[in-house]
Parts: sequence; C-alpha cells; structure tokens
Amino acid sequence: MAVKVTKAEKKVNYDKKLCKLLDTYQQILIVGADNVGSNQLQMIRKGLRGDSIVLMGKNTMMKRSIRIHAEKTGNNAFLALIECLVGNVGLIFTKGDLKEVSDEVSKYKVGAPARVGLVAPIDVVVPPGNTGLDPSQTSFFQVLNIPTKINKGTVEIITPVEIIKKGEKVGSSESALLSKLLIKPFSYGLIVQSVYDNGSVFSPEVLELTDNDLVARFAAGLTNVVGLSMTLDYPTLAAIPHIFINSYKNVLSFAIATEYSFPQAGKVKEYLKDPSKFAVAAPVAAAPSAKGNAAPAKEEKKEEPEEDEDDFVGGLFD
Repeated sequence: MAVKVTKAEKKVNYDKKLCKLLDTYQQILIVGADNVGSNQLQMIRKGLRGDSIVLMGKNTMMKRSIRIHAEKTGNNAFLALIECLVGNVGLIFTKGDLKEVSDEVSKYKVGAPARVGLVAPIDVVVPPGNTGLDPSQTSFFQVLNIPTKINKGTVEIITPVEIIKKGEKVGSSESALLSKLLIKPFSYGLIVQSVYDNGSVFSPEVLELTDNDLVARFAAGLTNVVGLSMTLDYPTLAAIPHIFINSYKNVLSFAIATEYSFPQAGKVKEYLKDPSKFAVAAPVAAAPSAKGNAAPAKEEKKEEPEEDEDDFVGGLFD
C-alpha cells in the first residue's frame, strides 16, 4: 500500500526541487498560464523535454522558497523573481537559447470557445457566409443586430460583424451564437511575461531584437552623443572627427579672407581665383552625315587641365 504524502512533506519536496533548479539554471522564463489545461501543459512539457523544465505552483510557496534560498546562499539576484510572480504564472528553467524556447512555448496553443463571463483577449468578428442554420434560428442574429437573409432554406450572414471587443466580457447571447456556428474565437497557451537571465529581469520583447536592430539603436545613440558633444563643446571620441572637420573649415575660411595660406588652402584659393582651370572638358558628339558616313573631324588641340576636379577634392586632405 502506497504511503500517503502529507501536505507538509509536499511543501518540503517542492522547496527542495525549486532550490535545486535555481542553483542549476541561470535562465528562467516567467509565463502566464491563464486558461491552460493539464493536458495542454503536459504537451508543453513533452515539447520542451531535454534542456528545459516547467515548474508550476502557488505564488506564496514560490516566493517563500526563493526568499529563503536567497538568504541561505547570499545570492540576492534571485529576489528579482519575486516581483514577477503575480497572477497565475509558472517558471520555465532552461539552458537553451531563450528565443528558441520562447518560440517553442508559443506553438502549443489550443482553441477555446467563448464562455459566458470570460474576458475577451481579442476582438471577435463573425464572418459573412452561410451558417447552415435553419430560419428558426434568426432570433440569435436579431438580438445581436447581425444582418442576415434566407438563402436556400438556411440563414446567411450578409456582412462581417464585430460582436465582442477586446477586454469585454462574453455575454450569453454571444456565447450561444458562436457555439451554434462552431466558432472557437480564442486560443490559450503559456505566454512569456518576463525573462530572467543571470540576475537580470527584462521584457520578452528584447528576445525579438535582431543584430540589425541593435546596430540601428547603437547608431542612433552615437548620433545623440555626437550632437550633445558638439552643442556643449565637450570633446568625445565619437565627436573628434567632426571637431577636426569644423576646425579645418574655420581655418580655411580665415585663410580665404586673409593673406594667410597653407598647402590645403592654396588649392582652394587657386580654384576661387580661376575656376576655369579645374573645368573638365565635355566630349562633343559628332553629327552624322547624310550618306551615313561620319566626316572626319579635325583634331582640335585640347588644353590639358592642370588638375582634375576629383583630384582637387581629394587633394584637400593630402
């Protein structure tokens, strides 16, 4: 005969299991488990088997175990988990990639009917089309102000109608109609609410960031640093190139306005004095003759420009 385990023993065993998982795993997903059944939870455990463990339990018990374990080990990083244990939540301990585990968890969602009194997580829209219901069922549609017509002895919805808005409670009429139409508008599963990684807790949206997103945010931050440095005249490593360029422009303006000169300014002064020296000769297209043969054009003597315009631009910094 099996020995019955008391509640006190269950609490002790649960505390040992949770403390062991905290010492073994450094990455934890805090997931919401509203409207998730035991069979669905079992499927999720099977899907994550290998490098992840799902642990459910009462929030008070989990908070107490985490708090005591943090005091015993001196690792106060675990205390960051306590603020996340609100509502019907569970913990997924993993050694794998957090993004991959999160995606795997999101796969296990099960459709659910709209039960009376349930708060709708999404907007519910009844699509147009034949419902397959006989004309005696039109009362349900009339109550909900859904336009219908009788087509071949069945009720047909003319236009799509939103019968439940997100955040509203499902009424008895809406629930009965969706049940008759065999529509399961809601789907439930474990939803990642927070992510714990080596003592840090952050939003699951961080897992969606790509390398391009990180580069774009870094570039935006670098731009802000440069702008602030230039405004305050405070030199930083990011602003040094811009400071040198602006300084060069100031010195160049001074040299142009005065007799002072230096090698880089000499070419600019020469260009301003006679821009025609740096003009690039444009090729002249030969006009076709009446017979179709182009007449030999006289070779014109071209003046070689002293310096090409591209060489001038690049030479400013030689």
